[in-house]
Amino acid sequence: MGQVKLLLVEDDKAIADSLVEGLTAAGHTVVHVTTGAGALAERGQELVLLDLGLPDMDGRDVCRELRQRSTTPIIMLTARSEEFDRVLGLELGADDYVTKPFSLRELVARIRAVGRRTLDGPLTGDDTDPAAAQLIGSMELDRRTRRVRVDNEEIILTAKEFDLLAFLANDVGAVLTRTEILENVWDAHWYGPTKTVDAHVASLRKKLGDHGWIEAVRGVGFRLEAPK
Repeated sequence: MGQVKLLLVEDDKAIADSLVEGLTAAGHTVVHVTTGAGALAERGQELVLLDLGLPDMDGRDVCRELRQRSTTPIIMLTARSEEFDRVLGLELGADDYVTKPFSLRELVARIRAVGRRTLDGPLTGDDTDPAAAQLIGSMELDRRTRRVRVDNEEIILTAKEFDLLAFLANDVGAVLTRTEILENVWDAHWYGPTKTVDAHVASLRKKLGDHGWIEAVRGVGFRLEAPK
């Protein structure tokens, strides 16, 4: 992954100045705003670094609004003193989070990891041709363009929802465990709260329009199949 156009939403001037300098030196382009309103007014960013403690509005609300209109990856920046529910963060649409204080090296690594998953293309299995759209019943899943259609109608998914669907589609009909899904769709620091997967499956089912697309196998995990 090369240069990324970043939107930094951070009201602490000392932290922001340091991050802008460090991230620019790492080869990225950084636009800095200090408020939630400023973040919502920006356009064209490829990844958002979002501080939760903003002066004008709750960072969680900013995350929710950004996600409603865009699939741009979001990394939340949280203070250790803040109670942060990782599952809630994911349900709001965040792709990752880092806890202050963090090193520039750690943040750059997180940007690279999220960018690999969402900007450079989705996860694919060894036997899946990413250049060809995959047909599963009435669903067409195109990894190259990251688009999904059901009955020729496009379904708008977040980056994480698409990655989850694409991973399940790598082995249609097979039961994939929650642990396998977490390990392949989320990074290691998301291990533990397996209900994260359930929350995203519930969202996918709703968007796909039929719960039959993703079957829950009790005590094991989930399988993707065309509804009967």
